[in-house]
Amino acid sequence: MDKNEIKQLKITAYEMRKKVIRMCDAHQAGHLGGAFSCIDMVAALYFHTMNVNPQDPKMEDRDRFILSAGHKCLAQYSALCQKGFFPEELLDTYGCLNCKMPGHPDMKKLPGIEANTGALGHGMSIACGMALGLRLQGKKSRVFTILGDGELAEGTNWEGAAIAAHYHLDNLLAVVDNNGLQIGGDVTKLMNYSPIDEHFKGFGWAVKTIDGHNMEEIVDALDSMPFEKGKPSLIVMKTVKGKGVSFAENVAKYHFWVPGPGELEQAYKENEEELEAIRNE
Repeated sequence: MDKNEIKQLKITAYEMRKKVIRMCDAHQAGHLGGAFSCIDMVAALYFHTMNVNPQDPKMEDRDRFILSAGHKCLAQYSALCQKGFFPEELLDTYGCLNCKMPGHPDMKKLPGIEANTGALGHGMSIACGMALGLRLQGKKSRVFTILGDGELAEGTNWEGAAIAAHYHLDNLLAVVDNNGLQIGGDVTKLMNYSPIDEHFKGFGWAVKTIDGHNMEEIVDALDSMPFEKGKPSLIVMKTVKGKGVSFAENVAKYHFWVPGPGELEQAYKENEEELEAIRNE
């Protein structure tokens, strides 16, 4: 992939961050931390890797994306908007009563959402079922899912990991957003699953570990799917919770952000500065 395409993906990721801030501004709250740690990967999936069509969200040969860590939905909502699945003004309704963009993704409300998620730990198993079903139908579509490192404590993840390896689901790629923090603090102190890569290798997965904010590494990993023929692929991406907003980076309380005085203005300002810096690279 050439440098101009990588640059455009970086720009897209920060344009998506601006949309996330806009939604938090509209609702005066939102899960900023995890949305910003996974948003570079989400940008690469929607604007480089996945075969999806906003004009035909249910086309049969589409790739599927499952956001297992459903509270990070602001990242997915911003991608769907940026891609053209719905008009931008809808962002300002985030979190309102009976809105199309609730606090967790709802497949009945918004085009482009493949499954209701947010009850943590279930996205992996849903993705496994989709990947197996697509293969049984002879389709070449692929399935992608993003998990939080905190949700690995849920046992259904490991049932899914076993199923994916047993059925050789090499049309499945899972991503663990390894930002090291969950709502209760340090993930390794609450329930330690490190080394994450070795756990999945033990189940029979092919695994790569990358910097989740390095667009070149993200794209290279996605382009190499499946990492090994006959095995499901896993990316462990090392990330920073709240990446892109200086006061929120690596701070657990910004898992769910209720903007304090001046914080929204600072977040918008820093995002614009980073966008300008990328454009001038």
